[in-house]
Amino acid sequence: MSRSRLIFVVFHLTIVLIGAVHLRVSASRVFYRWRRALFVQNNLKLQLGDKQLKLEHLLNPSVISERIEKEPDTDK
Repeated sequence: MSRSRLIFVVFHLTIVLIGAVHLRVSASRVFYRWRRALFVQNNLKLQLGDKQLKLEHLLNPSVISERIEKEPDTDK
């Protein structure tokens, strides 16, 4: 094998290895962002559920009637 072919092969192998490392790092970065987005989304869903429960508790007719019964009469 001539010297120029050897240099050519080494150069291409180096480029292929650098490309493979770049793809692996990029894939890890994308996976991390995806998992982080899922985590944030799940937390937002939990917060929304809590707020909905609080709102339902405030709007429940039985709770409103209980509050009215517990309030002291200020008219008398």
